[in-house]
Amino acid sequence: MKLQLMTWPEVEAYLSRADTIILPVGSTEQHGPIGLIGTDAYCAEIIADEAAEICGAIVAPVLALTPAPFNMAFPGTISLSTGTFQSVMAEVLSGLIAHGFGHIYVLNAHGANLAPLTETTRDIEGASIRIRSWWDFGPVNALRQELYGSWEGMHATPSEVAITQARLRVLPMHSLAETPPRQLTDEFIRTHSGDRHGPPDAHRAAFPDGRVGSHSALAKPEHGTRLIAVAAAAVAADIKEFSHRN
Repeated sequence: MKLQLMTWPEVEAYLSRADTIILPVGSTEQHGPIGLIGTDAYCAEIIADEAAEICGAIVAPVLALTPAPFNMAFPGTISLSTGTFQSVMAEVLSGLIAHGFGHIYVLNAHGANLAPLTETTRDIEGASIRIRSWWDFGPVNALRQELYGSWEGMHATPSEVAITQARLRVLPMHSLAETPPRQLTDEFIRTHSGDRHGPPDAHRAAFPDGRVGSHSALAKPEHGTRLIAVAAAAVAADIKEFSHRN
């Protein structure tokens, strides 16, 4: 159940028997020529909603405005400073804790969020907080590998595009997406994990179509349906285990 679709008596009744809430966190940034700008936010929200149906948890409103400075050379990207994002995150968490949510499960869908999320939650008291990205689970990565292999890449990935195709819309094929991007080296992937990219203009010059080693044209809606199901099941199982911890 989405928190914003509940009444306060319903939330109060829920808190009398459980104290777990899922907080989806994404981004608002370019995702290549056939990926929605809201891809990360939608992936986090879609998977959180499905997982909540399985494990009976509440889903908080998605945090869609987060740090994405490296993509600011692409029109449509909105990037918060790290400090602003951390302040917002801290206040959201504090508010949830004040109402009695003792287990807060942060479901992430944007690599650049991980470092500030970890730093922010380290100082929060009064609740157990777990941070997971939707791709953190073995069955999810096995399916991504099966579907796309090395063409999954790092940004504007076919897996996340497929998830939005399954639930939102399939964009017309763009000429920029038809040709595979240049493949990434293992060294590049290691040194740029967590979206450690350079300044906006340099990033766009290096990846002019917005894809970072990801052949998003391989995405299909039926892939997205499978990915949502596998990811939601893995997240729900992780939430159940987390919720039973003190």
